[in-house]
Amino acid sequence: MDIRILKAGESGFGYLIEQDAGYISPMEPRNVNLLREFENTKDHGDADSLIVYVVLQKFGVKNRNGRIYPEKILKTQNEIYQDAIRNRRALGELDHPESSIISGDRISHNIIETWWEGHTLMGKMEIPMTKGYVNMGIVSTKGDLVAEYLRHKYMIGVSSRGVGSLEEHNGTFIVQDDFELICWDIVTAPSTPGSWMFRNRNEARPYVESYTKVNKSNLNEGLDKFLLDIL
Repeated sequence: MDIRILKAGESGFGYLIEQDAGYISPMEPRNVNLLREFENTKDHGDADSLIVYVVLQKFGVKNRNGRIYPEKILKTQNEIYQDAIRNRRALGELDHPESSIISGDRISHNIIETWWEGHTLMGKMEIPMTKGYVNMGIVSTKGDLVAEYLRHKYMIGVSSRGVGSLEEHNGTFIVQDDFELICWDIVTAPSTPGSWMFRNRNEARPYVESYTKVNKSNLNEGLDKFLLDIL
């Protein structure tokens, strides 16, 4: 069965492509040294990956596609995703394909850890680099290309890819219980508010949504009870 991509403003069943997180920059001291070595065109030894922090996704927060992911759904999918993390198959691509398959020749990263901070799902990600890139600057894989973008300090991000249903409630599209997370891909246009990648946790603090009670009087009329139920 062919499954279509649901665009912003559409409900029904299909691929849910989000631009949900963002800026990638080195996290650990070894990364700072590695990028400095890139600039000086020195030999890079055995270092073959960069480690970054990332704001992966948020529940109860409307993204730029007008969608809200309920807490229960995101937390359940994160729990399921732990098996992929443990087995080092929490892989993703550079840019979204129109498919549920993660293509081997497009793999750009692997997520090695996730955790919750309030509404926000945080992650730790490794960007693999080939010996050709590390030692000679030859870009031959998507991981090499991401590392090259980082070397130039480009602002790039991540985005979730999944399949499931959306229901509209007064102009807001609520992700339904049949949602299944496929992966997070690296992209250039994040949509979840303040969702970027950072060198360390402290840099991410201003962008983490705290878990606070919803003020019912501030919710859109007709949507208030529904949101209170899902948050």
